[in-house]
Amino acid sequence: MNKTRAGEQNRDSGHSPDAWSEDPFTTHIKLDRNSSVPSPFRTAGTFTVTRLESSAGLPDRITKISSVPALLVSISLKALPLHSYQVWVADKVIPTPIIPPFRSNVIDFDSEPSCWAGKAFDYVHYTVPRVELDDIAADIGFGRVRSYRLTVVEDDLVLAQITRSILPFIGRRDRPSLLALDQFSLILGAHLLQRYGVLQKMGKVSKGGLAPWQKRRAAELLRENLDGRIRLTDVARECSLSVSHFARSFKATFGVAPHRWLIGRRIERAKELLRQTTTPIADIAIQSGFGDQTAFTRTFRQVMGISPGQWRRYIAAKAIEPKNPA
Repeated sequence: MNKTRAGEQNRDSGHSPDAWSEDPFTTHIKLDRNSSVPSPFRTAGTFTVTRLESSAGLPDRITKISSVPALLVSISLKALPLHSYQVWVADKVIPTPIIPPFRSNVIDFDSEPSCWAGKAFDYVHYTVPRVELDDIAADIGFGRVRSYRLTVVEDDLVLAQITRSILPFIGRRDRPSLLALDQFSLILGAHLLQRYGVLQKMGKVSKGGLAPWQKRRAAELLRENLDGRIRLTDVARECSLSVSHFARSFKATFGVAPHRWLIGRRIERAKELLRQTTTPIADIAIQSGFGDQTAFTRTFRQVMGISPGQWRRYIAAKAIEPKNPA
């Protein structure tokens, strides 16, 4: 099992007492024919992303239970043949055809879902607490959602794309930051509300940006936490906003999501150190908020088009070029 937490400390939300109160995390669990899976299989009471991969299937049916009201969203990563996969909801079997890759199940944990797989499988499971969904729904004018539509083997292109975007980061050492996981859960939650939620009448949605004092405070907090070890709920609370309202207002103000803005500030800090010091690149990576040199180099290349070492040499060469006479 490879379990990667995106943060060390739990924090409380200022908007809703139970919402966003625990750090999200990602997990990659690999099973073989000698592995045993407990039933019931209990999930944490927070937003989680779990990749469960088996080379031999499941010998017995397992039931999944959440410690808090939540949705279980499951995405198949590989095909399963007919009669090799079964799902039970409220102890009733749900007919399932051949399972193509990237098909989705959305099931409320209240129905105590269970499953069995007779062949090798590979799934990504999201545990999405209902209180977080309620927080998003209230903020965007949906009101309280009564229930969510049960779906099994759904061809949901948005969920498929969302899963493809997070898949490379599940279980990696250079894990997504708390801010990135918070933003990811907002995107996922908004889609679940819009596609599967049984919604009440929508209210008016505020589309404005941050006030000047909120903009200054948010930028200050994020700059103080270049490593991303701060929750959206912390910054939102300082700005007297709910998490989803803050995330939307931040993007309206800065043009990008908070974790993307933070990456830009990390690159700015790294460029300053590369230009003004002889500090080794591995140390610059840490001082700029990256987990290690590999993550720093990959991100720097994505943003700047060249590696940190190449950029440093290019800047040094430009500094010693003779200036053309007037």
